[in-house]
Amino acid sequence: MWLSDFEIVLRDRTIPRGAVRIEDGMITEIKEEPVASANIFGDGRLLLPGFIDMHGDMIEREIEPRPNVRFPFELGIFELDKKLAGNGITTAYAALSFHANSSYGHIRSEEHSRSIIQTLVDLRKNDLLIDHRVHARFEITFTHARVVIEDLLRAGALDLVSLMDHTPGQGQYRDVERHIETIARNNKITVEQAAHRVRERMENRAQNNDAVDNLQGIAATARDHGVIIASHDDDSIEKVAIVEGLGARISEFPVTMAAAQEARKLGLATAMGAPNALRGLSYSGNLSARQAYESGVLDILASDYHPSAMLPAAIALAEAGSGGLPAAVALVSANPARALGLTDRGEIEVGLRADLIIAERGRLPRVRATFCQGRQVYSDGIVSQYQQAA
Repeated sequence: MWLSDFEIVLRDRTIPRGAVRIEDGMITEIKEEPVASANIFGDGRLLLPGFIDMHGDMIEREIEPRPNVRFPFELGIFELDKKLAGNGITTAYAALSFHANSSYGHIRSEEHSRSIIQTLVDLRKNDLLIDHRVHARFEITFTHARVVIEDLLRAGALDLVSLMDHTPGQGQYRDVERHIETIARNNKITVEQAAHRVRERMENRAQNNDAVDNLQGIAATARDHGVIIASHDDDSIEKVAIVEGLGARISEFPVTMAAAQEARKLGLATAMGAPNALRGLSYSGNLSARQAYESGVLDILASDYHPSAMLPAAIALAEAGSGGLPAAVALVSANPARALGLTDRGEIEVGLRADLIIAERGRLPRVRATFCQGRQVYSDGIVSQYQQAA
């Protein structure tokens, strides 16, 4: 099958009007000019590598869209699968949290998260449109979940583990006063009540002697099973040095420029949210992804909580940065592929998987069609597919 007359975004350059041939789910040929007998004509639209999303929090909300309104796990996963395909994501790491005191309640308990993971692992064998993988987020103070995560690692069910500490006063919540105000507003309680909650958490963290042991234990088990480790919400040079020593390869959502710079210095890839990049600021007041990109310390964009932000965020950075489309698109394709050890995808290159996106800029960039291993898994009908042989 030929896809012809596209602006093809390669790793280091673009082809203004080229063509790509797909056979048996792989890219087998790339031409610098259109071919006449193509199956799909792009009319100059963009042809991009499929997006690789290392951190998407959406699965929990697809299963429980409102508090205590739970749908079958399979239904939620099927709906998320379609949504991701429609936004050009062809490899997705579902970020499942293990967090005892989360505002999300029971949906981040060890039992609930384990059940979602097992359902996703079962469904991904034959029933899903795109390639789904599992990103386990472990709150290091949640000792009860350690055994669960270590069991999942030994069973080969996890593809990425991130180490988190959401105790107020550090990481994402290092601004305690702002965190108290946010809790009061979101939970419709007084500032005094919110402050009491925060003090309790900080006191519990200070008395938790298991956190360091949990951190070291989970990291060791992940290393033993060849699972990549990420560190979440790095806020200082010292923390980056600690997690790098534990074997972390990715610093996701660094909250300060100093932490991002240190991560890059030590060889860690840095990942931030596409919503942050699209909006130009972090909703929690931390480091701006645009600022990180302009400073040369951003490697990866992840959907975080909004997959539709991936394409427009990449286009926005392409227009604002010096590297143009190739550098910005690499944030959602080649760079995460490299950081996650996915050597068979992430670029439009002969010999790699035919994970491809047809998109256009327009007033707001839009995904028109998505291919995963050469199979069309999404189309809005704008680009027609013809059946004649190439």
